[in-house]
Formats: sequence, C-alpha cells, structure tokens
Amino acid sequence: MSFKIAIIGAGSVGFTKKLFTDILCVPEFKDIECALTDISEHNLGMIKAILDRIVEANKLPTKVTATTDRRKALEGARYIISCVRVGGLEAYADDIRIPLKYGIDQCVGDTICAGGILYGQRNIPVILDFCRDIREVADTGAKFLNYANPMAMNTWAAIEYGKVDTVGLCHGVQHGAEQIAEVLGAKSPKELDYVCSGINHQTWFIELRLNGRPIGKDELVAAFEAHPVYSKQEKLRIDVLKRFGVYSTESNGHLSEYLPWYRKRPDEITRWIDMSDWIHGETGGYLRYSTETRNWFETEYPQFLEAASKPIDPAKRSNEHASHILEALETNRVYRGHFNVKNNGVITNLPQDAIIESPGFVDRFGINMAAGITLPEACAATCMAAINVQRMSVHAAIAGDIDLLKLAVLHDPLVGAVSTPEEVWQMVDEMVVAQAAWLPQYADAVPAAKERLSKAKVKTREWAGAARRNVRSIEELRAEKAALKQAG
Repeated sequence: MSFKIAIIGAGSVGFTKKLFTDILCVPEFKDIECALTDISEHNLGMIKAILDRIVEANKLPTKVTATTDRRKALEGARYIISCVRVGGLEAYADDIRIPLKYGIDQCVGDTICAGGILYGQRNIPVILDFCRDIREVADTGAKFLNYANPMAMNTWAAIEYGKVDTVGLCHGVQHGAEQIAEVLGAKSPKELDYVCSGINHQTWFIELRLNGRPIGKDELVAAFEAHPVYSKQEKLRIDVLKRFGVYSTESNGHLSEYLPWYRKRPDEITRWIDMSDWIHGETGGYLRYSTETRNWFETEYPQFLEAASKPIDPAKRSNEHASHILEALETNRVYRGHFNVKNNGVITNLPQDAIIESPGFVDRFGINMAAGITLPEACAATCMAAINVQRMSVHAAIAGDIDLLKLAVLHDPLVGAVSTPEEVWQMVDEMVVAQAAWLPQYADAVPAAKERLSKAKVKTREWAGAARRNVRSIEELRAEKAALKQAG
C-alpha cells in the first residue's frame, strides 16, 4: 500500500516517534510517505533525523519529509494527525499561573477549567485553518485524527465548523482498563472486557467482565483499596467509584479538576492527591513534567537518536489508536476502540451535538459506533456540566465573543466552586490580554480588556498553589534516573 500521512505538530518529538513506529508495525504500510510539519524548524530537524534513522535501521522504503509549509505537507494526504500545542509552554504557563492568582488550583489545565478553556480558544482558530487546508489540498475524503487537547472542543470545532471527517483520539480508556485488570489480578489486560462511555476525560467503565465474569462495584472497590500503590495514588478516583458506582478513566489529578468537590480548598487538595508523581494531583504538575521533558530531550538528544537505530518490534506496538485505525481502514482487519465523535444518538442521555467518547469498531467502511448506550444518571450529570462549558467555549472561540467566553469560564464546575463572577470577569480579561498573540479572534476585545484591568478592583495574590514543585534541573533528572536504575 502506498499513501501519505501528514503529522501536524510533529515537533512533539517523542509522541511523533511513537506514532510513526506504531504505523510501521503494520507490514502493508512500509511504502507510505510520512510528511512532518511544525512551526519549529529545530524540532522538525530533530524528529526527521530520528525517523530517518528508524527507516534506515529497518531497511524500509518508507519516505519521510519535513517542512514548515503546512499546506505542502497536507497535499494529497489521506490521513492527517494533529498533536499541536498552540502557544507552547509559554502560553500554557499562563493557563496555570493566572488562575492561581484567583485561587484556582489546576493539576493539568488543558481540557476544561480555566486553563483548558483558554487553551481551546488558542487552538480552535488553528484547527479551522487545518481543516481549510485539508478540504483544499488533501486527498478527497481525507480523515483528520486529532490527538490535541482540549479534545472535545477541538473535535467539536473541526466537525461542526471545519466540515472535515474527524475523530478525536485519547489513551485514557486503555490506561484505566490496565489499572482495573491489574487490581483484579488478571494476567493480561486482554482478559478484561468492558464498555466505557462518556466524554473525553470523563469516561466511565459502566460494564466490566473478567474472563466473562461480571465485576460489580463492591469487588472493584475492595480490589483498589487492597492495592499497595493505587490505594494511595488514586484516593479521589476511588472515592468517586464508591459514590458513583463506576470507575472513571481519568487520572486522580486530572479528575480532581473536572469536579467541583475535591479541589476548591487547599486543605482538601492535599487530602485527596498524592505527590509520588505529577499525574496524581500536583499543582501545575503537567506543566512541570512537560518542561522537564523538553529540557531533557534537548540535552539527551544524541541518546534518543542512537535508540532509533534499534529494529522495530511489532510486539511492542503501543495501544495508541491511530495505527490500529489506519490498519482497519486500509486492510479491513477489524479494530475495536474508544473514539471521540459527535454523539448523534450513541449515548441516549447526552446531547446530540456533544462530542462523546464511546466504543466503536473500525473496518474498511469506517468508524462504526455502538449506539444506544445509557450512562448512569450521576455520570451523565457530571458530563453535562462539562458539555455545556465546551459548547459555550467553542461558540465563543468561533465568534471571538469575550462575554460568552467569560460565561463559559463562570460555568466551569471547579471555577464556579472557587471564584465569584467578578473574579472570573477580571481573570478572563487578564488571560486574554496575556495570550493576545495566540488569540486573533479577540483582537478587537483586547484594548477594552486592558482598560478594565487598569481599573481592576478584585484583589489577587501570587500563589504557587497547594502542592507545587519546582522544575528539576537536568542534573537532578540524571541523578534520579540513575537512582531508579540502581534500585531496579
């Protein structure tokens, strides 16, 4: 088979390498072209060298190209994969820093909450540019695979306004299933069969079977509480399981910022999180991790390049959906996964226009969702709160409506639990002004926002958050890695 795949935001070097290696695990795909595009020539050069080394080491005819000209990369592409971070770590730092001034403590801040909503405002204009290019220069009927957060907002905009065949992809369901299989004593995650449905990062394991045997709430709670690691790392997640009766896919830290109950007071935050790793609730944890990862990669690049010389092992193919979807579409080998698509009746008690994450099957006819799923009422209610925020956020981003943007932030569950309307109005002004370079649709609103800020009456504070850690140096990371290697 010979076709073209374009990866936008290919400068996300580690993730691009994983996707590329996964795709080459499919024997029929050895003759493809992979076109890389990014705004950073530096990152493009690094990732192209790594992928060229993989192709050379495995003696493949695969073609790898790289260009900062996005339209050139998309010309004739059958599949387009996006893993962009608009504004990079600079804008992301403001997504965490500014809300902290108003008492809003986020662990990740890239899906909803104040940070996620502003991230969506930066991404959506760019997503629509991608979609325009796809319609104009990509292969007829090209499929857009979005990996970028905020997943639901980006996918919503691409489908509703970009008019491109789009699916959103995330690995939260797979990771949650691996945890459940482990605590239940399964020898392999494949022993666990499940139905997981909801919206991205608020997806719920509503049916579980281990080797065909149904698993109920009480057995699952007991299994998690008996686990020596997860019982400490997933305290909030286990509490939600006890109260809702079903397990959430999302990590302890990420889940904490989608709900209005656990992260609204500093003493409550420290009660429910775990500091053994950023993902369990650390303030600004993903920002710290992303910064360290970037610094580490820049410094240790020669080692990453050397590692690319190893033969590809299909047995180590990851559980990221992209390669499996492409394989099913091109070879008709059926793949079952969980996909972010427009609801259209798939989940009976969520709105039709919402972007849901739910089970589907892929073959040469496309992605076919399992319809008629009804969520438990508490799960649906929690999803609805986020969906309403997502809808307003998308509409605000399309129209450049700062008043609607403020209403979207106001209705966010965690923001609403922490902040007053006056605080939200000032915070959004501050975030829009700080990120104006990446918010072209708000250009006309920025001068008035600056004027309001010059007369601001809401008092703020410089607050690091309830559980903030400093970015570690390369030397500290090396020492930690060496200690782990020695211990293990």
